[in-house]
Amino acid sequence: MSWSDLEPIVDRYHHALDAFVRGDPALQRELFSRQDDVTLANPLGPPARGRHQIEQVMERAASMLREGEPNRFERVTAYAGTDVAYMVEIERTNAKVRGSDEMLPVSLRVTTVFRMEDGEWKVAHRQADPITSPRTIDTIVDIDQP
Repeated sequence: MSWSDLEPIVDRYHHALDAFVRGDPALQRELFSRQDDVTLANPLGPPARGRHQIEQVMERAASMLREGEPNRFERVTAYAGTDVAYMVEIERTNAKVRGSDEMLPVSLRVTTVFRMEDGEWKVAHRQADPITSPRTIDTIVDIDQP
C-alpha cells in the first residue's frame, strides 16, 4: 500500500479538523475508531481512551474554539502499511479561543495513527501538543510533582 491510497481519508480528516476549529467536532468523531483501545491525547489534558472518553474530550475542546480559519498542514513524515498508517504534521490556524473576539494563532505538532477496520481507515490515535519550535529542557520539568 502506498501513502497515495490514504489521501482520501487524510483529506476527510483535514476537512474535519477545519470544522473542529470552528467549534464543530461531529466530522472528527465520525473518523475515530469505535474500538476500546482508541486514544486521544490533546494538549488540554491527559490522554483519553475509549469512545466515550474521547467524545467528551472532543466536545470540551471544540467548545473552546470558534470561527477558525482553514488549517495549514505541514507534513513532516508519513508511512502506510497494509492495515496501519501514521503521519506527523504541524497544524496551523487562527481561531477565536474561549470568549475572545480576537483571532489567535494556534499551532500544534500532531501524530495521527490510522488503522484499517472493516475495510475502512479509522483514526486509532491522535496526539497533539503545542511544541512546534525548540524549547529548553526546563520546560519539561513538572513543578506540580513532589
